[in-house]
Amino acid sequence: MENSDFIYEKPDYSTGFMLWKVTNLWQREIKKALSPYDLTHSQFVLLASTHWLQSNNNEVTQILLANFAKIDPMTTSTVLKTLQSKGLINRANHKKDTRAKVLMLTKAGLEVVKPAIQAVEEFDKRFFSAINSAYPAFNAHLNILLKYNEE
Repeated sequence: MENSDFIYEKPDYSTGFMLWKVTNLWQREIKKALSPYDLTHSQFVLLASTHWLQSNNNEVTQILLANFAKIDPMTTSTVLKTLQSKGLINRANHKKDTRAKVLMLTKAGLEVVKPAIQAVEEFDKRFFSAINSAYPAFNAHLNILLKYNEE
């Protein structure tokens, strides 16, 4: 290719562009999977992450949750306010840190997040079934990228 502005001969040779396309497809379909639960993907991620952290005996603070989910603290705060207004989480004062809030799923939050987790996991299994036996290696490579690019 002479005088091309691109280093790739074809767009499908660009890893970033392919990741963009797959991510958009996955997000569009995950939105459909979450619609019966009246949750956005961000709301689901924060609810499921809170549930995971609580289930593993962690006192869940907003900053712990933001770091765990890799969502910026301001976005986390905004989404948590929405989840609180929906009655899915409670925020209580931290016993030691007066600036921090401890997050806990409400009964309604648990009733929503458990079937939503099942729906998302079933969707992921179907969506990624095309890569079959490469699935564990795919996840391992995603984890390498996450660790390499941590701030």
